[in-house]
Amino acid sequence: MATYFVTAHQGALDWARRNGIEAEPLTHLDPAAIRAGDTVIGTLPVHLAAAICARGARYWHLSMDMPQDARRRELAADDMERFGARLEEYEVRRVKQ
Repeated sequence: MATYFVTAHQGALDWARRNGIEAEPLTHLDPAAIRAGDTVIGTLPVHLAAAICARGARYWHLSMDMPQDARRRELAADDMERFGARLEEYEVRRVKQ
């Protein structure tokens, strides 16, 4: 079982280390590489989160309550702390019609 943190942001990696989160950093996720029992952390699009869960892995979403003026810019670990960064586990599944 492996733990992956999907992010391209150094501030997020710094925040994770600061909070004792041990995970292999990835800038790109191939859902086919994920195995049952793995853990994936990030801010993934819903279709990728569903693919992760369908493979029997756990998905932890990196959530923050950011003001609008903080969006679309690089955040440092201190910024993330200020915006209440936290990991929240989700079970996501695609509903077939």
